[in-house]
Amino acid sequence: MELAIIGLGKMGLNMATRLVRGGHRVIGFARSEESINAAIQAGAEGAHSLEESVSKLKSPRVVWVMVPSGQPTDETIEKLSNLLSKGDVVIDGGNSNYKDTIRHAALLEAKGIDFLDSGTSGGVWGLAEGYSLMIGGKPEVAEKMRPIFETLAPAADKGWGYVGPHGAGHFVKMIHNGIEYGMMQAYAEGFSIMKAKKEFNLNLDEIAEIWRYGSVVRSWLLDLTAIALKEDANLTEIKPWVADSGEGRWTVAEAVDLSVPAPIITLALQMRFASRDNENYSARLVSAMRNQFGGHAIKKSD
Repeated sequence: MELAIIGLGKMGLNMATRLVRGGHRVIGFARSEESINAAIQAGAEGAHSLEESVSKLKSPRVVWVMVPSGQPTDETIEKLSNLLSKGDVVIDGGNSNYKDTIRHAALLEAKGIDFLDSGTSGGVWGLAEGYSLMIGGKPEVAEKMRPIFETLAPAADKGWGYVGPHGAGHFVKMIHNGIEYGMMQAYAEGFSIMKAKKEFNLNLDEIAEIWRYGSVVRSWLLDLTAIALKEDANLTEIKPWVADSGEGRWTVAEAVDLSVPAPIITLALQMRFASRDNENYSARLVSAMRNQFGGHAIKKSD
């Protein structure tokens, strides 16, 4: 098959590369000339605008969007709605909010343009390992795009699948990322407790290696943890500041809307917020209150 990929960040470029290696014709477009050149070096054809990207495709045209969620995706899909024709297909493989996705589907459907949302997991490892793809939209459209999904996935019959109507793919990916928040926080806390047990002088990277095989807590996240600890067990070069992509927030908001208890994911999200508070006024105030009612010692700032 042939398709255009709009957005050539690390994941978009790796996806383009994997598709080219799988025998697909790929047109890559990004705002950065450097990114376009990288796609060309990977075997894709370059384009310098949405218009050029679309013009290089044969009908029915397929455009895979890999730009940041929110306004960039809104603007891209709005422009594509005026460039594409009935029977063409747009696939949003980014981390869009599923409510935006439902709106995008309605916009394109009004013009006869088919739409799929693909929750995409795999990060920078996807080129070698393949991507996990959660597909939302009309099942018959997803079936038409099967050759693309089979190439991007870890195997033709593994790691990807149709999950439901428009928005379902991004909804499932949102929950996936919420679970990821909780798992990462649990690993981080466990290793922190072991690091604090000074009298045992525990070798954390060796323990991570032990747990990778046979343990019930083994996972890809643990594999990546083991790599990070082997590089620097004390993580001295890493600032304790943790970003969030937005999907953790959306997961927690959805849990509230649905009255579903999700304390682990919620607290994991809150811990990411706490990591960014250099001032940590709340902790200072708690210390001051303990001193007021119990005379507990206060540690003075440097």
